[in-house]
Amino acid sequence: MNTPLSVSSLNEQIKSLLETTLSSVYVEGEISNLTYHNSGHIYFSIKDEKSMISCVMFRGNAQYLKFRLEVGAKVVLYANLTVYIPRGSYQLIAQKIEPSGVGALTLAYEQLKTKLQIKGYFNKQIKKELPQFPNTIYVVTSNTGAAIEDMKKILAHRYPLAKMILLPTLVQGDMAKNSIVKNIKLANKLASNNPKAIIIVGRGGGSIEDLWGFNEECVADAIFESTTPIISAVGHESDFVISDFVADVRASTPSNAIELATPNIDDLRVYCDNLYDDFNHRYKNILSQKEQMLNSYYQLFEQNSLQTKFNIVEQNIANLKSQFNNSFLHRLNIYENWLNNLTQNYKLNQPTSKLKKGFVQISKNSSVIQLESIQKDDIVHLEDANYIVCAKVISKQSRN
Repeated sequence: MNTPLSVSSLNEQIKSLLETTLSSVYVEGEISNLTYHNSGHIYFSIKDEKSMISCVMFRGNAQYLKFRLEVGAKVVLYANLTVYIPRGSYQLIAQKIEPSGVGALTLAYEQLKTKLQIKGYFNKQIKKELPQFPNTIYVVTSNTGAAIEDMKKILAHRYPLAKMILLPTLVQGDMAKNSIVKNIKLANKLASNNPKAIIIVGRGGGSIEDLWGFNEECVADAIFESTTPIISAVGHESDFVISDFVADVRASTPSNAIELATPNIDDLRVYCDNLYDDFNHRYKNILSQKEQMLNSYYQLFEQNSLQTKFNIVEQNIANLKSQFNNSFLHRLNIYENWLNNLTQNYKLNQPTSKLKKGFVQISKNSSVIQLESIQKDDIVHLEDANYIVCAKVISKQSRN
């Protein structure tokens, strides 16, 4: 009869046999009994319709997992099979986990996007406005590559009034996320007292793996917590990363970020020229209006001044004097004419004039009468300057 094995010995032989024949396995199943331990290890099981197996992914490999495991998710494990001797149970030690039917990065991207959207990171109401005329642009990107050179050229041509400060950053690889977060925080510190500062976070194009540093949650947190407006400018126009949704403004390319961040200085020159012309036009109009108003006030002052009133009184006095003179002269002319008529009548009727002309005055009963009023047998007196003759009318004849 063979010597019996101890339980430990049996488990050790099973462990040796399994790990020798099935050292690495490629298994597909559905996740259940999921636990994220504080140590960083991930404990879970995978199952199908008929059976289940325990799994563990230690922290050293779990830190490189791009997506978060979820109960019910179907995954593919690259794992080592091992036996836990104290309990005589076997389990899979996962080295790498991929979502079944979809890439790990794609799933991680969608998971993080959903998570941040629920947290309100994409809310448009909290987006900060870019300053209209920035004076400093902090660029968080690599100091080697075409992106930063293109940005420098565009800024120099478009808006040389702004200063660009490059914060050299790793934008690719496992350490990229830490470098990006560090420099976003540094840029915020440098721009803390500058309301006209802008931060541009980005890089040129590449594969999804190349751009993955901008899909990390810690980078999204740094952008969200930034007090300075941030433009995300990663890859090409068709590339969308998590930083694009969290940032205040998304640019299609790094070059486009400069165009969004700054005004065109040529447009500003035209605007200033138009502003200058408009100012001059308005200035001249205001001067003209004020001049007209001043002239109006001056005329009104002249109309109501003491001198004007004196002039009016003087004019009235002159008019009255003129009217008096005209009236006096008119009256004087009337009396002069009347006097002339009297003089003329006197001359015509004085005895001397009558004598010279062969006329006498006829009177009857001491009253001067006309010749036609004399009747036959009347006693009349004929009188000139020297003589008075008393006569009796013998006859009277009419010449008609």
